[in-house]
This record gives sequence, C-alpha cells and structure tokens, in this order.
Amino acid sequence: MVDLIFEAGMLRKTPRTGYQFLGSGSENVAEHSWRVAIIGHILARLAGADPARTIMLCLYHDFHEARTGDFNYVNYLYNFANARKAVEDATAGSGMADDILKLWDEQDANATLEARLAHDADKLDLIFNLYQERALGNRYAEKWLASARARLVTEEARNLAELADETDPTNWWYSNPDDPWWIDHEGEK
Repeated sequence: MVDLIFEAGMLRKTPRTGYQFLGSGSENVAEHSWRVAIIGHILARLAGADPARTIMLCLYHDFHEARTGDFNYVNYLYNFANARKAVEDATAGSGMADDILKLWDEQDANATLEARLAHDADKLDLIFNLYQERALGNRYAEKWLASARARLVTEEARNLAELADETDPTNWWYSNPDDPWWIDHEGEK
C-alpha cells in the first residue's frame, strides 16, 4: 500500500504533454485527474448516475501514467503502452488490485453510463483548459476545441461544454465580491 501511495505521488511529477503542441498552458497528471474527478461528480449528478463510482473511475483513469508517462495524440501514432499491465504491476501486493483493476476494466470497456461520464469528464477538463487558453489569446485553442467537443458523447457533457463556452473563465473570481471591495479590499473600518 505504501508503494502504491508513493507511486501515486509520481503523477504530480508527470507532465501532460499535449500543451507542448498547443504552445501554452501546463499541468501535471495529478492536477488533471483531480479536476476530472470534480467534473465527473458534476456530470454524474446531472445524469442521475452513481457519483461515487464515476468519481472513482475518474480518479484512476490515468493512474498508469505514473509508469508509462502521458501520451498525447501524436505520441499514440508511434508508441504503445500497455496501460493495464502498468496498473496490474502498480497494484500488485497492495491489497487494492482487485478494486482498481475492476475500475480500469469498466473504464476501458466504456459500457456503463458512469464510464462514459468519466471519459467525458476527461475531455471536459481539456476543454475547460482550452477555453482558458483561448481567453488568454492562444489562437490554436479554438482549433483544438472543435475536435475536443466532437469527442463528447453524453448530453450532459455537451451541455456543460456549451455553457462553459459562454462563460468568462474569470467570472468565478471577479464577479464577487462587488466592485467596492476591489477598490477598498479591507472593507469597512
């Protein structure tokens, strides 16, 4: 179990490689997986699916990348990683292998609503990042958005992507508190 926890920590040091091609933005696999789990929770609630199961699928969807690294779409043209074998080896002897491999197989088969939502949560994390990069002036982000949005399979994910497209990525931060606070942030004295 301790080895499994140390290995999970490698995901904080494993960069997501697609941003090299986009030319801006960056994140590691752990950051990505955390927000994918949040998005998965939201999608599951919207779809009436099992939130806990969806979150678990999201949480472990890229666990293998601690061993294989992150393959972007260009890498997949030339490389192959045995992701399931990486998960088998990572979980061997941990007492967690059965639980995690069942999640892996469910995600890989993509046959359950929760698995489809987890796949869409993975895509939505990228889409939200691309909206932010577009707002910052990256002209390539829109090109990437077209193909990323086309990969969404659930109505809930498509609706969330559309809503995000209409939302300024800074709204959550700058819309509250009201304007006087930004001028005199110390508030009333």
